[in-house]
Amino acid sequence: MSKDDKFLTFALTKGRLADKTLNLLESIGITCEEMKDKDSRKLIFVNEEQKLKFFLSKGPDVPTYVEYGAADIGVVGKDTLLEEGRRAYEVLDLGFGKCRMCVCGYPEAKELLERKDMIRVASKYPVIAKDYFYNRRHQTVDIIKLNGSVELGPIVGLSDVIVDIVETGSTLKENGLTVLEEICPLSARMIVNQVSMQMESKRINGIISKLKDALNKQ
Repeated sequence: MSKDDKFLTFALTKGRLADKTLNLLESIGITCEEMKDKDSRKLIFVNEEQKLKFFLSKGPDVPTYVEYGAADIGVVGKDTLLEEGRRAYEVLDLGFGKCRMCVCGYPEAKELLERKDMIRVASKYPVIAKDYFYNRRHQTVDIIKLNGSVELGPIVGLSDVIVDIVETGSTLKENGLTVLEEICPLSARMIVNQVSMQMESKRINGIISKLKDALNKQ
């Protein structure tokens, strides 16, 4: 295969992020008709003409595919990048999928934070939670990893607070919980494999600059 025949491979996070990414790519002339067939059982989608391949994956796996070169480019939430800590270049904030990573709990838990008490923190994001409490707040806490509805943590007495993504805050409000502290803003990011960035720099930088232009026009 000559250098000109090299395909660029995109790993996209399944669901809303993939749909929004494909719409954005389409606005700069990158299309993949195969992906529009929602009934397709294919795992890899190809655009022969533009020498592009696409596949969908669960968010936490996207940085892994990119780090190891199985994908040249990935689109994933900033929360996943912070939690997974994979080696890849973060090249672009795509601006959609906006939300916040926050410390949440009952309003009275604010005192526990102010006093820097030894508290229990439930989260799907133990790495982010640990970094925030240990390195930014200098507070020793007991972190409990949960996979489901973390809001249950304070409600059933498992934890004093939770660290979780907040979009509208309506689930918190319905359960008497509130945002106590904001850790960081989140949104969809484009990441690039470190070797691909060198070997395919012209093509990849071309895509990045077109995307930047498209985002600036929005």
